[in-house]
Amino acid sequence: MATILVIDDEPPILNLVEAYLAADGSTVHLAKDGLEGLAAFRRYRPDLVILDIMLPGMDGLEVLQQIRRESDVYVMLLTSKSDEMDRVIGLTVGADDYLTKPFSPRELTARVKAILRRGRNQASDQSQILTFKRLQIDGERHEVWRDGELIELTALEFKLLKTLATYAGMVMSREQLLERVWGYEYYGEDRVVDVHIGHIRQKLEYDISDPQFIQTVRGVGYKLADPST
Repeated sequence: MATILVIDDEPPILNLVEAYLAADGSTVHLAKDGLEGLAAFRRYRPDLVILDIMLPGMDGLEVLQQIRRESDVYVMLLTSKSDEMDRVIGLTVGADDYLTKPFSPRELTARVKAILRRGRNQASDQSQILTFKRLQIDGERHEVWRDGELIELTALEFKLLKTLATYAGMVMSREQLLERVWGYEYYGEDRVVDVHIGHIRQKLEYDISDPQFIQTVRGVGYKLADPST
């Protein structure tokens, strides 16, 4: 049973989302603004946060930034159609998915199931250790080492890098990465792959203007290479 926190300042949306998610078997907690949402997040430690961008006081992007300082919990943003830039910023800050208002409750529950399924799927491939010339990826310890230096990655970044490493040297399309990392039922757009690849590069590459480990194959996707020292 999943624990889900919904942060939104519109009571009808809170009530609608709570009704559908509770009917699906989840424990749902509600908050009507950013500060209340952060307090509820720290109290309940949910498996997923559904977060509206437009909140009174502390807006959703500020809340997301604070959550990311404390946790890798899955976060789904709720946005309006006019909030495209906020959606892009949200993905950059670390949101896992977004849904545009007005939305179908059935689509919401489908996306929630797809997000939560990621965590259940991670356990099956945790034991493998992948060792290259300059990289070591330890699934059990959830650690990445580059030239003997520990590289700190979020849970999602780790899974994305490990997926590329499993198919090292092969080009993987954004669609393939979405299927293997986000899940077959992911409904978001494929730019989320580019955003998280950028995050990994910032941490893993010595020079992000000339990436050596994660290489872009134009018009196709990405591949992991392991250059010699």
